[in-house]
Amino acid sequence: MEEYVISQGKELRCGYTTGSCGTAAAKAATYMLFFNERIAKIKIDTPKGVTLDLDVEEVLLETNKVTCAIRKDSGDDPDDTNGILIFATVEKLESGAVLPDNSYCENELVLKGETIKTNRKIYVTGGVGVGKVTKEGLSCKVNGYAINPVPCKMITNELVKFLEQAAVDINLLVTIFIPEGKEIAKKTFNPRLGILEGLSILGTSGIVEPMSEKALVETMYTEMNVQKSKGNKNLLVFFGNYGEDFTKNELQIDITDAVTCSNFVGELLDYAVYLGFESLLLIGHSGKLVKLAQGVMNTHSKYADCRNEAIALSAMLHGASIEVGKELQSCITTDEMIKVLERENLVDSVIKDITIKIDFYMQQRVHNKIKTGALMFSNVYGILGKTKDADDLIKLHRRVNDEKR
Repeated sequence: MEEYVISQGKELRCGYTTGSCGTAAAKAATYMLFFNERIAKIKIDTPKGVTLDLDVEEVLLETNKVTCAIRKDSGDDPDDTNGILIFATVEKLESGAVLPDNSYCENELVLKGETIKTNRKIYVTGGVGVGKVTKEGLSCKVNGYAINPVPCKMITNELVKFLEQAAVDINLLVTIFIPEGKEIAKKTFNPRLGILEGLSILGTSGIVEPMSEKALVETMYTEMNVQKSKGNKNLLVFFGNYGEDFTKNELQIDITDAVTCSNFVGELLDYAVYLGFESLLLIGHSGKLVKLAQGVMNTHSKYADCRNEAIALSAMLHGASIEVGKELQSCITTDEMIKVLERENLVDSVIKDITIKIDFYMQQRVHNKIKTGALMFSNVYGILGKTKDADDLIKLHRRVNDEKR
């Protein structure tokens, strides 16, 4: 089925991720491998709950393996990967078969929320045009292929489910490859992130929602208007999915009335003042929130990336050597930077600096007219730091939760 979002009275068509393409290609290849017949369509379930029915292209049937492709569709959010073919080769693994290095293995099936262990094992690896990870701090292992955990889980879940339903007891090797990937990757941020020679297989929901900046800002304004109309005086805000998951799972706060700001912190703060909210609590991953410490109010990497400079300068002001500063400057992710700070016993002092500056720039933007707070977290290290009023606002939102109950 096709999925749409509504913005400014217009229907914007959603697309699907490279992870969904890889999953669909792998499932189609598996079906053809066991039934020895070509198919033109394949259905997969996405983490978002949307079922995709996708065209199967470039089919190659061989004795013990099948290759096919799915064409990437970014919907009304075209990007450099729009229209390219994502391939999967699926082959039966005989007893004693030699597996490629860094292949991801899974033998669990999640069915209706229940995790079921099986004897069937699915191994996932990459090929031509899928990037190799060369630096620490990303969600994939160094020297492994840039096939992120959610797409890996999508692939293995669909294939284990197929083997269970077909009552087939065999192990499979899935190789994802993108013939155009190496060239297209040069136009992306992958080389800067330490992902070389290809693209990443990405997607946390399986669906690409249109990312027009104007549409996103208008959507955020609409969400804020809804909260205002409901009588909510205190905003809870996330950049996106990471903040939502962290708040639900770690802080145990109901996020029903939360607002998503994407990268548009400046517009968020301006409109919160305009609507007369009394407070705003922003909970975000360190990779985005650190940028606020330099006064950057649009956190998309195409506008600014001052994470390394902010953390390296603070560390050196607290006694770190020039060599440590250079090491921090060369880190790819904030998690990698925190690891260096831990080694140098500088986490507390640097994070304190960062949160003070975040608080300063948020209050400067709202002209001290509303109470603001920010909580910065990491998926590896948990809560890293809070601005001075963050704890009070967390308690406020918990109290509101209790009152709702």
